[in-house]
Amino acid sequence: MAKVFTPKIVTANDLLAGDVIYQTDTDNWTRWHHEAHLYEDAVSAEEGLARAHRQTDRLVGAYLADARIGANGKPEPVHFREAFRTRGPSNYTDHGKQSDVQNV
Repeated sequence: MAKVFTPKIVTANDLLAGDVIYQTDTDNWTRWHHEAHLYEDAVSAEEGLARAHRQTDRLVGAYLADARIGANGKPEPVHFREAFRTRGPSNYTDHGKQSDVQNV
């Protein structure tokens, strides 16, 4: 029996800034998980990942992460690790994405 595909997003780290980034619908990159493109089949997810792997001048460590459509119709993380990565570095209270969001 074939395993059911879980929707995915492509995520990586920005090579220069170190920030977690997400591939968008237009193959650009965003710092915000909810702006990521949600791949709903394995073939297109692998193609998106292959495009990311060719951008060695922009990013490092690209991989597919499980995601789902949230109540707002936007992708949201499935696993704790990915939810944690959306909040940015945790070594300072007012650093990275945490400085953009109140009460993180």
